[in-house]
Amino acid sequence: MNDRNGSGYSRCYECRRGGIRIIRASEIGQYAYCAHAWWMSSVEGLTSGHQREMAAGEATHQRHGQGVRRSLGLARLAYAVLLLAVVVGIVWLVSWLTG
Repeated sequence: MNDRNGSGYSRCYECRRGGIRIIRASEIGQYAYCAHAWWMSSVEGLTSGHQREMAAGEATHQRHGQGVRRSLGLARLAYAVLLLAVVVGIVWLVSWLTG
């Protein structure tokens, strides 16, 4: 059952150096959900009939990722402000104790 590239995989991701097939996490998820759908996509090279839903899901994931990055940035800023407050507090305490 060979196809266009003779490897049996019409859409496989191959390492250019050794020809090793890299299996993506999304492929494992697709296989776990429906092995036949994985076969049709990865081996036969057919596309899903749910392109609109998949695009909407991808957009949702991108928005979520942006929110996560934003929250991490805000957390770092909060730690920096906390550190600054501690330093100012220590400087104030030392100056108060020394008179």
